[in-house]
Amino acid sequence: MPSVPRPAANASAVLEHIRPGTDVIVPTGNSEPVTVLDAIEAHAAELERVRVHQLLALRDRPHHAGAFGDRLRHVSYFLSAKMREHFERGSVDLVPNDLSSMPALLRASTTDPLLVVSVSPPDRHGYVSLGTGANYGAALCGDARVFAEVNGRMPRTSGRNQVHLSRVLGWIEADYPLVSPPPTVISEDDRVIGKLVAERIPDGATLQIGIGSVPDAVAGLLRDHRDLGIHTELFADGLRQLIESGAATGAAKSQQRFQAVTTDALGSPELYAFLDDNRHVLFWPAEQTNDVRMIAALRKFCAVNATMQVDLLGQCASESLGTHYVSSTGGQADFMRGAVLSEGGHSFIVTHSSAHGGTISRIQPTLSPGAVVTSHKNLVDKVVTEYGVAELRGRSIRQRAEALIGIAHPRFRDSLRADARRLGYL
Repeated sequence: MPSVPRPAANASAVLEHIRPGTDVIVPTGNSEPVTVLDAIEAHAAELERVRVHQLLALRDRPHHAGAFGDRLRHVSYFLSAKMREHFERGSVDLVPNDLSSMPALLRASTTDPLLVVSVSPPDRHGYVSLGTGANYGAALCGDARVFAEVNGRMPRTSGRNQVHLSRVLGWIEADYPLVSPPPTVISEDDRVIGKLVAERIPDGATLQIGIGSVPDAVAGLLRDHRDLGIHTELFADGLRQLIESGAATGAAKSQQRFQAVTTDALGSPELYAFLDDNRHVLFWPAEQTNDVRMIAALRKFCAVNATMQVDLLGQCASESLGTHYVSSTGGQADFMRGAVLSEGGHSFIVTHSSAHGGTISRIQPTLSPGAVVTSHKNLVDKVVTEYGVAELRGRSIRQRAEALIGIAHPRFRDSLRADARRLGYL
């Protein structure tokens, strides 16, 4: 076994490995190495044409706001709430992507890549895990140069996310708490939608559940199910609770029986403690968890994802409100396609019927001008609001329009019907 090198004295050691034009790749969420990025920003005046690539940033930083110009510029692949304003002001670039393709995009579009990553403490053999995020970091570990920050509070997770410290350029020690977002507030409408979804998910199904109050409500209403499996993009507290309740045993999974598979995790301190040294939750690279072929091979696969707007054809705008970008595609399209190809699978798009205090319908005759189509109409299976479930798979345009009008808020149904006639849908 190779020996483990000693840690560097401080995070500024990373600067030895950054050259003009280096592409610094930062993992998503809590896998972001805070002290390493602090050191890079502290020395930004010495850098030339360095780009920082990251999916989801949990912390706001000066270089996001363009503080260092082209010396240090941020490239985002999914906008967080903190990032939207920077993107609109032009200090952050956004690269469209499906999460399954992000590792390949980074391999093709970066030069002299340097992966900087926060990892767990090493085991007795010198191996560290990538903690709460495998994602594109695990996919690139064999391709890019690596500089690691060993955070004493990062859980040691299992799966295809292990690196020996002899394989990194250098590493430093750190100790700071992981970010835990505030608990989601679940409304009565969320629970109604959650119940409609939960009663259509069979025992023994394998689940992908997205983010938001409605997906969280769905997870909470599945605790009386039996032998559910988990194969997801983001492992959060709702899925932890399904395992702890005994509902998600993984016993009926057609692959990786008795094990949950994910590529990222974000949640409470209890979640991070649950993941620590847990051999039953596997972290895989995103190009594997989100591979449509792997998803489709799982029988009775059920994907639950949220959207902001649906048109009468079934197209879903889940990442922008008109021309205003809110997030990005993430893995929604990956899991939607995989679910409809799965034997006995289902995909659910969930949304409230209206927004802004009931003044705007989320079901529209056409998407708002400039809206980005996240989920193509041919992939959309079921759309669920608090007024019911619209079954779209295999339905004609006329049938789709009728079904979607039927789950719209009652105050908008007449106008939607008139618009559908004008468009030739009815």
